[in-house]
Amino acid sequence: MPVIAPEKCNGCGLCVSVCYCHALIMVDNIVTIIEIEDCGWCTQCEAVCPTGAISCAFEIVIEEH
Repeated sequence: MPVIAPEKCNGCGLCVSVCYCHALIMVDNIVTIIEIEDCGWCTQCEAVCPTGAISCAFEIVIEEH
């Protein structure tokens, strides 16, 4: 799930415009995540954010065979 750093958000709304599942909204000119089941956390919001306010952390799992 994306993590928002509200102090970095400039309220441009680019992330909201690329979010195909509508998991992001603007509240008082700060992007906010709403949890929905259909979101695959594609990281497009992180890619378009000009201020680095959004980060999509991921976990790498290494399995032994």
